Amino acid sequence: MNSKHHFLILALSILVFMFAATGAWASDKTPDPENTLYMDLKDGRVVIEMYPNLAPHHVARIKELVRQGFYDGLTFHRVIEGFMAQTGCPLGNGAGGSGQTLKSEFSNHRHYRGVCSMARMGGDINSADSQFFIMFDKAPSLDHQYTVWGKVIKGMEYVDMIKKGDPSANGAVKNPDHIIRMQVAVDVKE
Repeated sequence: MNSKHHFLILALSILVFMFAATGAWASDKTPDPENTLYMDLKDGRVVIEMYPNLAPHHVARIKELVRQGFYDGLTFHRVIEGFMAQTGCPLGNGAGGSGQTLKSEFSNHRHYRGVCSMARMGGDINSADSQFFIMFDKAPSLDHQYTVWGKVIKGMEYVDMIKKGDPSANGAVKNPDHIIRMQVAVDVKE
């Protein structure tokens, strides 16, 4: 073998190690029920894996709100085709929250299809509360600007079915779809 082959083998070995270390091949593993959400929509159940390693305070607060039933019945008040679906506002217009803001927990995680990230009020990076959005597609402009806390691992087709808003009204939805119920998987007794 020449030095080119040795370099290629070394490079491939490093890549294999990096994938194994980050869990990139662990997609078939069962997610931790304490860090898994079930979000029931009109068309079916969406399963969200939460990332406490990336956003521990956001994940803890979301679980607290879910266990209080806060999200049950809330609407997807802002839904933009090809971009994202936003929910978590008790007022149904994007101006409300739970009353407890969180300091941002930005990471290197990218915003792409299925990613769940926190919305915030205005330009204050530390104003996330209860509102979050689910990405329909990638949006690099959001990377490092919003706190990623999870990803849809099952049922993204049901997210795709959420009623879309008016593009000329920044995605505001008339007669919006809503969350029927959200639960932490470990709490579900079925």
